[in-house]
Amino acid sequence: MPGENLSRDEARERAELLTVDGYDVVLDVRSAIGGPDGEGEQTSGPRTFRSVTTIRFRSARAGATTFADLIAPSVNAVTLDGTALDPATVFDGVRVTLADLSEGEHVLVVDAQCAYSRTGEGMHRFVDPEDGEVYLYTQYEPADARRVFANFEQPDLKAPFRFQVTAPEEWTVWSNGAEESRDGGVWRFAETKPISTYITAVVAGPYHYVTDSYSRTFADGTTLEIPLGAMCRKGLARHFDADDVFLITKQGLDFFHDNFDYPYPFGKYDQAFVPEYNLGAMENPGCVTFREEYIFRGKVTRAAYEGRANVILHEMAHMWFGDLVTMQWWDDLWLKESFADFMGVFAMVESTRFEDGWITFANNRKSWAYRADQLPSTHPITADIRDLEDAKLNFDGITYAKGASVLKQLVAYVGRDAFLEGARRYFKKHAYGNTQLGDLLSVLAETSGRDMTSWSRSWLQTAGVNSLTPVATYDAAGRITELAVLQEAAESHPELRPHRVAVGLYRRTPEGELVRYARAEADVAGPRTVITELAGAERPELILVNDDDLTYCKVRFDEVSLATLREHLGDITDPLARALCWSALWSLTRDGLMPARDFVSLVLAFAGRETDIGVLQMLHTWTRTALTHYAAPSWREEGGRASAEGALRELRLAAPGSEPQLAWARFFAAVAASDTDFQLLSGLLDGTARIDGLDVDQELRWAFLFPLASHGVADEAAIGAELTRDDTASGKRHQVRCLASRPSAAVKAQAWAGVVESDALSNALVEATILGFSQSSQRELLAPYAARYFEVIERVWAERSIQIGMAVVKGLFPALQDDPATLAATDGWLTAHADAAPALRRLVLEARDDLARGLRAQACDGGASDGGASDGGAV
Repeated sequence: MPGENLSRDEARERAELLTVDGYDVVLDVRSAIGGPDGEGEQTSGPRTFRSVTTIRFRSARAGATTFADLIAPSVNAVTLDGTALDPATVFDGVRVTLADLSEGEHVLVVDAQCAYSRTGEGMHRFVDPEDGEVYLYTQYEPADARRVFANFEQPDLKAPFRFQVTAPEEWTVWSNGAEESRDGGVWRFAETKPISTYITAVVAGPYHYVTDSYSRTFADGTTLEIPLGAMCRKGLARHFDADDVFLITKQGLDFFHDNFDYPYPFGKYDQAFVPEYNLGAMENPGCVTFREEYIFRGKVTRAAYEGRANVILHEMAHMWFGDLVTMQWWDDLWLKESFADFMGVFAMVESTRFEDGWITFANNRKSWAYRADQLPSTHPITADIRDLEDAKLNFDGITYAKGASVLKQLVAYVGRDAFLEGARRYFKKHAYGNTQLGDLLSVLAETSGRDMTSWSRSWLQTAGVNSLTPVATYDAAGRITELAVLQEAAESHPELRPHRVAVGLYRRTPEGELVRYARAEADVAGPRTVITELAGAERPELILVNDDDLTYCKVRFDEVSLATLREHLGDITDPLARALCWSALWSLTRDGLMPARDFVSLVLAFAGRETDIGVLQMLHTWTRTALTHYAAPSWREEGGRASAEGALRELRLAAPGSEPQLAWARFFAAVAASDTDFQLLSGLLDGTARIDGLDVDQELRWAFLFPLASHGVADEAAIGAELTRDDTASGKRHQVRCLASRPSAAVKAQAWAGVVESDALSNALVEATILGFSQSSQRELLAPYAARYFEVIERVWAERSIQIGMAVVKGLFPALQDDPATLAATDGWLTAHADAAPALRRLVLEARDDLARGLRAQACDGGASDGGASDGGAV
């Protein structure tokens, strides 16, 4: 809709004109219950709620015209300074025009009917299929508060907020501020500190709620008391381990108070685990929201608990980086997301039981960054965000994981103490304000004494990832005469950066362990850097550049090191070094420098010895990607069969009841392809087969049923019977995914229509349908949809919300039609649609790049059968 996509220039102009003094927001959500149950389209337009907003603001000059933001089906009344304005004249569906303002104070009141959401944007309404209960929550970032109340929707127009919510009396309601009073079904909340619109929040419904408290006494004798709360749907209450959530929360609050020297400023700390959530979590001060999948319905590995702890601490870091001090515009989104990503891991490693969190960061989180940084849409960490659509797409691996990686490098560069002191000064100087890049750099320059300008230019203001390769020469006695690190960059992003790296030398002990015996830290700059400290060291079997994961780079190996890894990767005793080697080998595979079959063989040979469960699960994910996208078509079937056989072997070898056993069971189900495989999965479901120690709980049952459905072994009746066993919101999502996965032309047509031609499905069921629709075993069945995809995406992007548009454009791209014809069709669409929405073009360009990368990797793998790609030199 015209005007919905706010531009940076419009925001800048409005910020120069307006100062916002406060909001009073009155919502009536009693309409959420009763009437149609929300399953399908409403017969008389969208279900709505009343929203009355009073905004007190000042104009810097007379005669100016500006606007307030509001996306609503209708507006009942608008008054400005007591004068009624005609809604039909001043409201166009997305903006309320405020014309000819006088200089000074103003009061705007907007009385609107806003729509409940089924896409996770704005006021989301969810009906629990298990008991019919209705749950509400809000989600706004970057700019969906305007779907709930009228406002000035940009991060640098901060103001205090007061919320009043009328809801069914049997419900409970939460917001950012503490509850001040409740009169029947009317809740009133304390005024917040000045915050941005996108982090305001309302959660309402019959949630299961648990409480605790946190207390902190400071050096001056004052005590900070923080009421803690955690909530979830009633149907999940029996699975909710709130004690562990509170434990991580208290440990995080201790860490941040120890290091930030700025008491938590937002009063209470509620954490709501909500259904059909599009994100991992959102840092609404005092009322943080999380996807409810972080409440585990079945057995999960330690990696899942670590992941949840990391998210809890990531959101907590935002209370300072993002909520207390907020970026001026989305260009500097990294000022909150990169810091929260880094500080979340930092806090987790130093204050919780997850002391190996940097391994997960190196192996998992950074792989997201490396992928994003090699796409044609890569951008500097400080990005050029022209408008809200740009902002929505920049919640990506660059802004989060690369930014966090660069901050990890920065700590190595300026020192931990200088970094944390810089953060403390930053909070004190800019509390409740807005900042840009220079504001942070200036305090870091003060505390470190380092020139931050050149560092920023290299790391924050340029895009791309460098490759670091060791080159060693030896004397006759086998000692190193020179060890140099070569730095390379892609032609498209030629910047060579300064890297603080550790270089480790490894060799085998008499017992066969591959251990580090020498290490040197150095500043790598330019195309070639000599590591003088390692001259004279005995010849290594493995040289690991970026040992200890200090910098952000692609690690390459010399020929000897690569040969060592092929034979002895599992012998590396240090788990971080081993994880870094796995990541480097995966990078080689993605870059078409190592055949996919070689990577799969390494996984099958050594993953069974992996001691870090998160790394093991990541290897399983990478292996599935290699089989689906990077393996030569002629080898796919053989590779899949070998993977299933290897997975079953490791499953049977794993200790009964262990986490590796569970991980291998899930991987086996994911790669199962033969009748024998399906027979075993069916037996595990019906009880005729058993693996000692493997508890086939409800979540694992769905994991086993899915491949049976996608290969035509389990029919609609079997899927329906499983839903009867698990008639819950989670079960419904699993059922929809299984139904859409069946190998039938009619099924695929129905799934396509349900997602593309209708908006009846909620965001969660759109996601489930798309996940079921595209199966690697169904390439021929899906072939007709390649052309249809390019016919519909521009219409879908224009008609649907950006969240659903992104899901459709990314999820239905014909990636499984991996041939030059699909690449040509993609190029043809891009050429013919040069004027399409930039965000839409970006998504298609990214999908095109993934497809082209896959074809290059397949060519590499296809050459492996004649030895053409497996045994090269330094890579």
